[in-house]
Amino acid sequence: MSILDKVAAAVMPLANEEDRAEARAKFRGLTGRAEWVGMILDHHLKLEALFAKALGATDSAGRAAAHKELGVLLTGHANAEESVLYPAMVDTGHQHHATTAYTQQATAKTEMFLLEGLDPASEDYSDKLTHVRDAVAQHMYEEEGTWFADLAQSEADQAVLTKRYTEEFTRYVGSDNKPALFS
Repeated sequence: MSILDKVAAAVMPLANEEDRAEARAKFRGLTGRAEWVGMILDHHLKLEALFAKALGATDSAGRAAAHKELGVLLTGHANAEESVLYPAMVDTGHQHHATTAYTQQATAKTEMFLLEGLDPASEDYSDKLTHVRDAVAQHMYEEEGTWFADLAQSEADQAVLTKRYTEEFTRYVGSDNKPALFS
């Protein structure tokens, strides 16, 4: 954990599993109001599974393949959020949250790139991937717990957000929001 991570954790303690589950359940309740909420939840669950798959792989080839799969979903998901939902957060008065979200995602993308330079079988790789997983889990908690919950309950045009999020995700990952890679 870097010094910046330690300072951030002291200022904003990491959510525990119970907090995450409670935030997710409340967020799930907004799917009837905003279809994009269900897409976000689906992607978050897949990301969690792919982190587990990568960390649980028993050989370098399996870990490298899981890393690639994780990277595609993580980048497609992040790009869609950055292109649609974060600007909508700014538009609805949540500039600070949007700026924080952009920064967190840029950091995750950088760390995923740096992981590619490590031996997938090494302890350094496992440690860094665990750190990225934990940071992404905290980011998802913030999105589900407040940032996106506020956006889903705002006056923003939820149908437009759903349409645009789908377009941006599909542009990177594939068609019909169900790319073959993740089926």
